[in-house]
Amino acid sequence: MGKIIVTDLTRFSNPDKVCIAGIDIETGKCIRPLPYLSIAECEKLHVLPGTILSGNFTKRLQLEGPHQEDRNYQNLSFHGSCSLDEFKKALEYGLVNSIEEGFNIELERNQKHIPIKHDLNRSIITLKVHPITITIAEDSYKPGQIKLRFCERSNRWFNYMPITDLGFYDCAMKHHKDDDLDRLNQYIKSQKEAYLRIGLSRSYQSPDGRQGYWIQVNGIYTFPDYFKEIRSYA
Repeated sequence: MGKIIVTDLTRFSNPDKVCIAGIDIETGKCIRPLPYLSIAECEKLHVLPGTILSGNFTKRLQLEGPHQEDRNYQNLSFHGSCSLDEFKKALEYGLVNSIEEGFNIELERNQKHIPIKHDLNRSIITLKVHPITITIAEDSYKPGQIKLRFCERSNRWFNYMPITDLGFYDCAMKHHKDDDLDRLNQYIKSQKEAYLRIGLSRSYQSPDGRQGYWIQVNGIYTFPDYFKEIRSYA
């Protein structure tokens, strides 16, 4: 029996399914429980970022590509919520200086995927970025949708990155529909610290033929405060 602190609560195109990942309290390793949970299961387990879950986590026989964090699970149960300091510590177990460092690759300008043949042993990392560099904006290619812009500590900018953080995305979309993204952006920029959980999708081939693992923003967390509307899975 192990315990994890949930650090990633991510959405799918199927709104009833949720992917969670967390940090093992004893080892500091990242664990992604599979199969994916339903929204109803998340509600039952009170799953939000910072939730402590216990369960029997066992390594899957066939791990795919960089998704070496995948684990089978049994007997998931709720064990309360961690403290702010415990949550920050969990995030920092995966801390790297850049996406290139975290995924051991040199990216071309505007490259947003890891090629399918690139050898990797992880699919989730943490970046610490300055909050003032974070901006949620409308996707210029898909009006009505939103993307994230941010700058790494290496001074590299990433533009129009997909947001898969479920609670953050739902909150930001509500503000976008109300023409009020500025309020959310201003709040983020007012904070002292920000951490981004950066994940890789499952293998996907884009319409132009590029196949690989696409970079996405699994979690957006600010300190010392967070926007109270954000943390929800409903």
